[in-house]
Amino acid sequence: MSTARALRRAARVVGHAVAGLAQIVFRFPRLPQAQRDLRVQAWASALVQLLGVQLRIRGPVPVQGPLLLVANHISWLDIVVLHAAHHCRFVSKADVRRWPLVGILATGAGTLYIQRESRRDALRVVHHMAKALKDGDILAVFPEGTTGDGHDLLPFHANLIQAAIAADAPVQPVALRYVDPATGDNSQAMSYIGDETLIGSLWRTLSAQAVLADVVFGAPQTAEGRERRAWAGDLREAIRELRASDPCGPLHKTPAAD
Repeated sequence: MSTARALRRAARVVGHAVAGLAQIVFRFPRLPQAQRDLRVQAWASALVQLLGVQLRIRGPVPVQGPLLLVANHISWLDIVVLHAAHHCRFVSKADVRRWPLVGILATGAGTLYIQRESRRDALRVVHHMAKALKDGDILAVFPEGTTGDGHDLLPFHANLIQAAIAADAPVQPVALRYVDPATGDNSQAMSYIGDETLIGSLWRTLSAQAVLADVVFGAPQTAEGRERRAWAGDLREAIRELRASDPCGPLHKTPAAD
């Protein structure tokens, strides 16, 4: 893709982000939570299209909480893609709160923040997660704790799964892939691992010719007596199977903006 075309996309994305910020600051305080959630989902759907990404959703999309979504983690775009599929409250590292613009948008979307290096803070967040689940929220976590290369899954950390056990809430595995629609191979355009920068990853996304974000919802599970580590291992295996599933069948697909 030409640099000029990527710059045009970038300008539209920045404008969309600023418009989202304005909604959070000026409109959200006067809106009920349900209306806020719908606006976040609509904003995320529009952003996915502005980035030139096609969104394909398969499997049983959640309707209501309480529910904990557990997904593999590839890119900064994962949060936007899952919001576009269905609004949920994410649990994210505390650093995100301090990111320019992004932090305000994430906070406005209802993100819960955690100091990952602090065991005490993890216990605090699990308590807040359990309360949110008991209140009927849909939460989402990335139990790998960091982004992977998109080819295999990192080990799952089980701490946050405890919230679902404490709240007696179901957990739904979600598999994410970014695919070249022409070949079906994994796309590295959204990669954000190791020493890669957010700006570099965003530029590759803006410059990509075509990328399909494939979101596969698995069947919700209940603990059925499993402790958190065993359940986390089973969820990891379920996501691995979903990522390898046949992409044919019923799906929802949104067109990418030029």
